[in-house]
Amino acid sequence: MPWWRVLLAIVILPGTVTVAVPAWLLRGNAFDNVGWGHSFPALLVPLLLGAGLLSMGLWLMIKTIALFATVGRGSLAPWDAPRRLVVDGVYRHVRNPMISGVAFVLAGETALLGSSSLLTWFLVFLVINGLYIPLVEERGLARRFGSDYLEYKANVPRWVPRHTPWIPPAR
Repeated sequence: MPWWRVLLAIVILPGTVTVAVPAWLLRGNAFDNVGWGHSFPALLVPLLLGAGLLSMGLWLMIKTIALFATVGRGSLAPWDAPRRLVVDGVYRHVRNPMISGVAFVLAGETALLGSSSLLTWFLVFLVINGLYIPLVEERGLARRFGSDYLEYKANVPRWVPRHTPWIPPAR
């Protein structure tokens, strides 16, 4: 997988959602309400929560992007989707770790920067994906990968991770 295709997909998709849209929403006022305006020591709660959510989100995004490129031989972009079904790593616990990663980043930004605009954007992102994934993406995956995807879908939850990793049957 050429690195530039993966990078392009990152810039266009999670880059737009987690950087460009938040920057536009905040328009130079990003640090006006850090930590929701709390003073020390209460300020530490949203800062630590935000940093934790942001870190978890970035970790999930990096893991999923790497799996899409190496195992799936594609990118996170629908126009350059993985050519193989990815059921390794974090995908053995949850079907949508990339979306979860982006959601964690948005929630982390919201907590850190204390922005009701970012909170609204986070909720809009959740609603859009809550509709798009079951209505469009999962149907497309079922067409592309057939019974392998349907078995995976039956054993791995969409949003809330399994405690133990799902082990696909040997073929």
